Amino acid sequence: MPRCCSPHWTPTANPDGGYGWGLEPDLRSRESQPAAAAHAFEVFEEIAPATAPQAVALCDWLGSITLPDGGLPFALPLGSAAGCAPLWTGADPSESSLQITAFTAAAAQRAARHDPAVAGHPWLEHATEYCLRSIDALEQPPFAYVVAFSIRFLDAVADSRPEVALLLEKLASHVPADGRLRVSGGTEDEALRPLDVALYPDRPARELFSEDVIAADLDRFAAGQQDDGGWTVDFNSASTAGAFEWRGYATVRTMPVLSASARIAIPSAGTRSSSVA
Repeated sequence: MPRCCSPHWTPTANPDGGYGWGLEPDLRSRESQPAAAAHAFEVFEEIAPATAPQAVALCDWLGSITLPDGGLPFALPLGSAAGCAPLWTGADPSESSLQITAFTAAAAQRAARHDPAVAGHPWLEHATEYCLRSIDALEQPPFAYVVAFSIRFLDAVADSRPEVALLLEKLASHVPADGRLRVSGGTEDEALRPLDVALYPDRPARELFSEDVIAADLDRFAAGQQDDGGWTVDFNSASTAGAFEWRGYATVRTMPVLSASARIAIPSAGTRSSSVA
C-alpha cells in the first residue's frame, strides 16, 4: 500500500475489528472480509516503524473467523452484492482458501517485522502453519493467484522457516520460464507477471526468475505509466468505483517496486511529478 500515505493514517475498522466497505475494490459490501484485512495489513506494514492497535484487533477478528484447519474462508456472506465481483459473491464460507489465507498471512508477516504484537499473535501462527501444510500438499497445477500468493507468503516467512526453500522449489515448477502466469477465466491477456509475484529485491522469491526476466518486467512496469502519472490493471473490475480504485492501488504498488530498482524517483512532499527511467 502507499508509501506516500501519512505515517499516522490507518484504515477505519468495523466495530468487530475487521475491515470492509470496499477496501478490497471489487468487494464493496460493508461487512468485514479477509481480503480487506490483507489490504489493511499492507497499510500497517507501510507505517513502520510506527504500530497501530488496530493491527492486533484485526488479528483477533481473523482468529474469530478462522476455520478449524487454520485457514480463512475466501469470503464471508455479503449483505449486499452491489459492485461486488462474482468470485466474492459465490464464495463458500465453510471452506478454507489457500489463496486468501496466503495473501493475508503474507501481508501480516510483513507487518509483524516491526510489530511484536502481530508477530506473537496466535492467529498468525495458525495461519502460517495452515499455509505451509497446504502448499506442501499441492498436487495439481494451482490457479495462478494461488501460485503467486503462496510464493509471496513463502518469501515473507523465509527468514524463519527452513522448509521454505523446498516449498519454493516446488512452486517454481509451476512458473513458466518467462514468468507469466496465465489467469484462467480472466480477460484474454490477463496474467500475473514476475513483479506481481516477487515484489521485493534481494529476497528468495526473486531467485525464481532470471535477471533478464526481471529486467524485462521492470521495463514493462516503467512503460505502463499513463499520461496522468498513474498505472492501470489488466483485469476487469466489477464497478466503475472499483476500476478507479484499482488504478490507485496499482500506482502505489508499482512506484516502490520501480524505486527499489532505481527505475523511478518518487517525489518528495511538495513536488508534483515523478521521473521514470
